[in-house]
Amino acid sequence: MSRRPPRRSVLRGLAAAGTAVIGFDPFTRSWAVTPSDRPLHGIPELDGTLHTDEAALSAAADDFGHIVHRRPAAVLRPGSVADVVAMVRFCHRRGIPVAPRGQGHATNGQAQVAGGLVVETTPLAAIQPLGPGSSSVRVGAGAKWSDVAKATLVHGLTPPVFTDYLELSVGGTLSVGGLGGQTHRHGAQVDNVLELEVVTGAGELLRCSPDRHRDLFLAVLAGLGQCAVVVGATVRLVRAPETVRHYLLPYDDLRTFVEDQRLLVRDRRFSYVEGQIVPDAAGAFRGYVIEAVAYGPPAGDVPDDAVLLRGLRHDPSGAEITDIPYYDFLDRLAPAVAALKEAGLWAYAHPWLNLLLPGRKAADVAGRLLDALTPGDVGPGGVVLLYPLVRERLRTPLLRMPDDPVPYLFAVLRSTPPDDTAAVRRLLAANRSAYDLVRAAGGTRYPVGSVPFDQADWRRHFGSAWPRLAAARKTYDPRGILVPGQGIF
Repeated sequence: MSRRPPRRSVLRGLAAAGTAVIGFDPFTRSWAVTPSDRPLHGIPELDGTLHTDEAALSAAADDFGHIVHRRPAAVLRPGSVADVVAMVRFCHRRGIPVAPRGQGHATNGQAQVAGGLVVETTPLAAIQPLGPGSSSVRVGAGAKWSDVAKATLVHGLTPPVFTDYLELSVGGTLSVGGLGGQTHRHGAQVDNVLELEVVTGAGELLRCSPDRHRDLFLAVLAGLGQCAVVVGATVRLVRAPETVRHYLLPYDDLRTFVEDQRLLVRDRRFSYVEGQIVPDAAGAFRGYVIEAVAYGPPAGDVPDDAVLLRGLRHDPSGAEITDIPYYDFLDRLAPAVAALKEAGLWAYAHPWLNLLLPGRKAADVAGRLLDALTPGDVGPGGVVLLYPLVRERLRTPLLRMPDDPVPYLFAVLRSTPPDDTAAVRRLLAANRSAYDLVRAAGGTRYPVGSVPFDQADWRRHFGSAWPRLAAARKTYDPRGILVPGQGIF
């Protein structure tokens, strides 16, 4: 019979981990390395450990963007949800800023915190076993979507929506939205959450859902961590296919490409629709590829190419059609990511641009952005995406969408050497210019990228949802300690 590990003192836990012991000085209101014979000023006993060693602090002061570097004073590796409660409560009383960190895939320091506490959620990765007739799964915030998929596929079930890269944490994507090629059918990942377990900025552990603490539920989903730390979620499941048919359909005209994408999501022909834009021989971004997937049994019918491709205006001579296992499709980026890591490109700076365009203007606005784009602006291993969503499927208030029935996600996933600070500054300025163009056209941004934003920008971004977010922040994080790296409040 398993038994809960004994609670260890901070001192013993830190000593066992080989880290320094930290204390909080209530007079100077700062953290400090503390000799073992001095008091720890109220730091609670923990199941996990606090770390102030160079390796832990340096890792927490960086992210996938490799642009912003804010050094925390301490890193919590929780042994339980109770650790998160205890340390957030400790920080709340003293006004110490706190930021949760999952896989560190932010691009602009969103999950960093200068002089405060970073809470690593990766230890909170439990996935509740599924029983007969399950239609949902409870998972820890630190669980990766790849592990969630593997655990549910054993039972023939799957979350309905995935981001393209599976090695992201559940808590991380639910804090921003979670968009993918299935979003036109099922909404974003946040639209498929039934319940959350969170620790508020005041250190209170709560469960929230559409029927329980609804205001908190709606403020946490796509709320960029401003009201609570997600520690667990209950996610809807649907029947999974065993295999899928994967289509790559080339186009040579942007407007035709966009119109055919809109046709596909309107007719719901495919379970997944995205699109990529690639440079031609002259370096201009004028090559367009629709990526679409039809699910096979038991989640769908046997794909019929003639029916699925009827009326499309792609170049049939360049089409690629393959049948692959469902999980292989979900994890299709894994070989490319491994190659990027092997080449050292994963360590490049990633000043990403992620925008949401009104569908009625998608071709015109995307065309202007693409005309100004060069392969050097995208960088080695970079990608340009353009694909449609369906507005009526997107029900989470804080996931801000253009007022259009079929908005489009436009993303330039840039990479550039991190030591070329001039290039990074130039690309950040280009991101801001692109955002201004899109906002003037009635669009907004998907806030996972690197667009210089101030508090007035955030107020405009949230628009009619701003009062709800501000009220929830005041209620659930009254001292305003959570996730200052977003720069919202």
